Amino acid sequence: MSRDPRIGLLVVGDEILSGKRQDRHFAKVIELLRARGLELAWARFVGDDEPEIADALVQARARGDIVLSCGGIGATPDDRTRQAAARAFGVPLARHTEAEALIVAQYGAAAHPHRVLMADFPRGAGLIPNPVNRVAGFFIEDCNFVPGFPEMAWPMLEWVLDTRYARLHRTQPPAEYRLRVLGTCGEADLLPLMEATLACHPQVKLSSLPSRGDGIRPRHIEFGFKGEASAAAAAYRHFRAQLGGFPQVQVEELAAP
Repeated sequence: MSRDPRIGLLVVGDEILSGKRQDRHFAKVIELLRARGLELAWARFVGDDEPEIADALVQARARGDIVLSCGGIGATPDDRTRQAAARAFGVPLARHTEAEALIVAQYGAAAHPHRVLMADFPRGAGLIPNPVNRVAGFFIEDCNFVPGFPEMAWPMLEWVLDTRYARLHRTQPPAEYRLRVLGTCGEADLLPLMEATLACHPQVKLSSLPSRGDGIRPRHIEFGFKGEASAAAAAYRHFRAQLGGFPQVQVEELAAP
């Protein structure tokens, strides 16, 4: 069976890596995806470096991933995302006539000679509408590029998800069942049980989050079993039952099927 493509977030900008500005896209993209029953598979932060941006796109394209890219599509010399996308796809930048017309309609004579540079996209790109100032973003194959400004980026990403990828929306998002194990067992002690559970339920994702305790709650490990509801529930029950062979632990059910 074919699987849905993974969705990744690419955040571009030296100002993010230097700490001059704090990223706001990561949490918002997770929220936008969750509202549509989708998940973020990866996130990558890169500076305004054309080869590095292009490399991230080449890798994602090779995997067949959907890319949501925020930042670096302006007209100033430090904005290199448009050029990097052209490099990654092996095509030249070309003036997009519809994008140019939108910029001219918005800014009139002030559109030339600089603002219209934001209509230079990789040849063959399509437009992502910008409801704020009409300066479009663009997409090429499954790589989607929007500005770094949240007030523009977020509605543009919603358009991308609802227009280009509506087929991927799920009315039933993945379920997750969780429990907490307290006691003297460490992750290493429970590793064979984790491996056995995944061997029986390979379609489920298992997470293991240990904690050394905080003065209120003692040392513990929180386990999660995520996937299609019935599969996640079955993996949870399997793991929960096998914990009965560890009399030194206590179990707190956090989200039981």
